[in-house]
Amino acid sequence: MNILGIESTAHTFGVGVVKDGEVLSNERDTYMPKQGGIIPYEAATHHYSLAPGLIKSALQKAGVYLKDIDLFAFSQGPGLLPCLKAGFQITRFLSNKFGKKMVGVNHCIAHIEIARKSTKLPDPVMLYVSGGNTQVVTYSKGRYIIFGETQDIGIGNLIDKIGRRIGIPFPAGPRIEQLAKSGKNYIKLPYAIKGMDVSFSGMETAITRAIPNHRSEDLCFSLQETSFAMLIEASERAMAYCKKESLVITGGVAANDRLNEMGAIMCKERGAKFVRMDRSLSGDNGAMIAYTGYLMKDYKQKDLTPKPSYRTDTVEIKYR
Repeated sequence: MNILGIESTAHTFGVGVVKDGEVLSNERDTYMPKQGGIIPYEAATHHYSLAPGLIKSALQKAGVYLKDIDLFAFSQGPGLLPCLKAGFQITRFLSNKFGKKMVGVNHCIAHIEIARKSTKLPDPVMLYVSGGNTQVVTYSKGRYIIFGETQDIGIGNLIDKIGRRIGIPFPAGPRIEQLAKSGKNYIKLPYAIKGMDVSFSGMETAITRAIPNHRSEDLCFSLQETSFAMLIEASERAMAYCKKESLVITGGVAANDRLNEMGAIMCKERGAKFVRMDRSLSGDNGAMIAYTGYLMKDYKQKDLTPKPSYRTDTVEIKYR
């Protein structure tokens, strides 16, 4: 069964092709704002303009034609509405043109499922970290349960905001990670973990105020050490409470070496298993949408419209 998946929740437009659950191709391109953060209508325009070329490239690399696609999957949410509409409309056009079924995929669950496949860990605690989402997720009785999450902004959003304030263009993550490696002095920052939930807005304010008086390297180092420690603490508590023996970090921020190192250290001390995500699949991509579409191939969905606030824990998981 050939499935084509389209990802378009935010800055990335991705197209992936999966055959019987195996990834054949994974093409993507990221909208880069001239300054500041994402401008949703500009990102959507980017997606529409690049869609034909990326679809063609993904099909060619997979060695299939559009007529060979048995099912079309798209990221239904959560995300920015103009971007979600772009993926939905393109997928609906292809579905109607070729008379094939389409399925709407929850973006967060797609990150989880491609992580389970990539790491071959069947039932880990999932730390899902991206620009707009920060969640500690576990599976129980047909649902993915959000054990803890951010109360304000996502970790990726925090990193990008601080990046802009110290002159780093979007996306700021890779450059902040490099600067942090040269940091020597830890600057005390708000450590805001409330039960299983985390909060980053106080840290954003504290770093912004500290910028005139400290080196960027030290600020980036302190940002990573504090925020990542909060995330790993919440993840460890979820593992203990749910009696689960493995952890996977997924999402765009899962590319960060230090975050993975901290996760691996925690798991080693617990006698648990940690497997790092395949970097090519950790960020937003079409392959994760296609793969989750494959898992959902027998679903009957009444509502296929974009859902900007689509919660992870509202989706019934019928394939596990």
